[in-house]
Amino acid sequence: MVKKQEHEITLTNFRVEDSFWSYFQNLVKDVVIPYQEQILNDELPDVEKSHAIENFRIAAGKSDGEYYGMVFQDSDLAKWLEAVAYSLTLGPNPELEQRADQVIELIGQAQQEDGYLNTYFTVKEPEHRWQNLHDCHELYCAGHMIEAAVAWYEATGKRNFLDIMCRMADHIDNRFGKGKVRGIPGHEEIELALLRLYRATGEERYLRLSQYFIDERGTAPDYFEEEEKSRDWKFWSQDASDKNYAQNYAPVREQDHATGHSVRAMYLYTAMADLAGEIHDEELWQACLRLFDSTVSRQMYLTGGIGSSVHGEAFTTDYDLPNDTIYAETCASIGLVFFARRMLELQPDRKFSDVMERALYNGVLSGMQHDGKRFFYVNPLEVIPGLSGVQPEYRHVIPKRPKWYACACCPPNVSRLLTSLSAYAWGEAIGQENTTDTVYSHLYIGGTFTSKAGGGVTIRTETGYPWNGGVAYTVTPDAPGADFTLAVRIPGWCKDFLVSLNGQVLDAQTLEIRQGYLYLNRSWNSGDQLKLSFDMPVVRMYANPLVRENAGCVALMRGPLVYCIEQQDNGPDLQTIRILKDSVITAEETSDPVLGDYTAVKFTGLRLTCDGSLYSDVPPKAEEAVFRAVPYYLWGNREEGGMRVWIPEA
Repeated sequence: MVKKQEHEITLTNFRVEDSFWSYFQNLVKDVVIPYQEQILNDELPDVEKSHAIENFRIAAGKSDGEYYGMVFQDSDLAKWLEAVAYSLTLGPNPELEQRADQVIELIGQAQQEDGYLNTYFTVKEPEHRWQNLHDCHELYCAGHMIEAAVAWYEATGKRNFLDIMCRMADHIDNRFGKGKVRGIPGHEEIELALLRLYRATGEERYLRLSQYFIDERGTAPDYFEEEEKSRDWKFWSQDASDKNYAQNYAPVREQDHATGHSVRAMYLYTAMADLAGEIHDEELWQACLRLFDSTVSRQMYLTGGIGSSVHGEAFTTDYDLPNDTIYAETCASIGLVFFARRMLELQPDRKFSDVMERALYNGVLSGMQHDGKRFFYVNPLEVIPGLSGVQPEYRHVIPKRPKWYACACCPPNVSRLLTSLSAYAWGEAIGQENTTDTVYSHLYIGGTFTSKAGGGVTIRTETGYPWNGGVAYTVTPDAPGADFTLAVRIPGWCKDFLVSLNGQVLDAQTLEIRQGYLYLNRSWNSGDQLKLSFDMPVVRMYANPLVRENAGCVALMRGPLVYCIEQQDNGPDLQTIRILKDSVITAEETSDPVLGDYTAVKFTGLRLTCDGSLYSDVPPKAEEAVFRAVPYYLWGNREEGGMRVWIPEA
């Protein structure tokens, strides 16, 4: 029977002090959060209007005016508040905390007497509350607000926000469930939020309500079809009978393929994995394994992007992974990180942590400009000047990050993930029957981790990752001779590595490696140091031949980073570039005033040219040249131009 192997890691257990990730955490803390606060307050005239905070003022009766924005506009503010909470664990900011408290007070004032909280239906259509769960996202907004409230409580110890959202959760619980009104969310999120609320409060009703929403999905009669029959109005034009789009094609324990809206799917699967561990549900766990495999083995881009179609922001079919009409929403990669992390709690296995790492370093980071003030919703693997962002089928593939969006789910989602990074790097299994305490290192991030393993221990990590493959763990137990196991992931991309303990290289034949983790069990003393050195060459990646878009092409990776070629470095018409099968590919440290310090990749290739004829019986001329690739997450930060990840091989 499945059960959680790990305890949940609090953000204060691990303080990030890392040459790579500290830049992004400080950027979010010092630049992105204040920038997004200005937008949420409509203080920047040259960006897309938000009105999110003003909607709460109107709902609270403190302002006249009309509701503005998407039906789920509340969720933008919720994710921003969650990011604020996490940022306070990185360092105190009394002024920001006070401003957030004022926003939370406003949210409480907008709450209705029965606990209901949603500005759209309070201000604009109060007569339609809870009538359209398929389209109108009341439960989705409630879920994000609950997550923010739990984060605020855990970061500050204050119950002000938590009490507000407990009232909303109680309102939902009083309405929905067995023997009550039937219902499930069109956009999943409430399920995982209720599990967090349950752990924060100990109130089992929230656990049962989460389980209800999960178990009810996919059961007959189809809820969304029945709901649509019961009302004479629609909000969107979405087809309520599309069971695949809504992850509603079968009860969750019978589902076997990832389908539909990719973000919604990831939030559902994350909640399923969390619930499986919480109630020891083997059948639910097996469904999660199938859904994870379906996602990452047949429907995931090299970058950790998922959701290949703009139509419904959705999965399509296995191996359909177009690079130029891609969707790969930033939120979907974030959801994949959530899903992989919950799976790791149930089974420490490299197949989960490798995916989590890939999505973090590529699909998530690419969603934010390096200066923190522009954001991608769509993350393409190919940009074609004159088509991308222009022609109808390519219009969603914007070649330059906008400052904000009318539907702005991604920017604050990036903020809340990066400020909570500490929860993803480590894991621990403490006090389990018949096993020694185990500390898991899932990601190579510099900083200091404190654990109760072995009676208490501090582990200091130093690394230059992802630019080099050296990682050092220095162990300081609270008392000498602390017995516990340190389990370190050996990444799937790595073919050769060395391990040493206190300067002594360990024999590779004697290492205990299980499911991609190196397990080292011993009595640890102060100053013990475990070092790993991963060989990090540039690697040519080949797609499954069933991925028709990448036939005859290679992509370049170094460590966890996917690389791409940009027009700024290689000239226009990137589709004319070929990489030679026998070319030497080199990596070199680079410094750029816009991109900062990073490792670039150079390779010898060919550029094809012709006499200008559209068709000819004369093959194109091939001129040899040296080309340059940059990490994918950095693309689009300079001048607007073409970009390509997959390169034809000659």
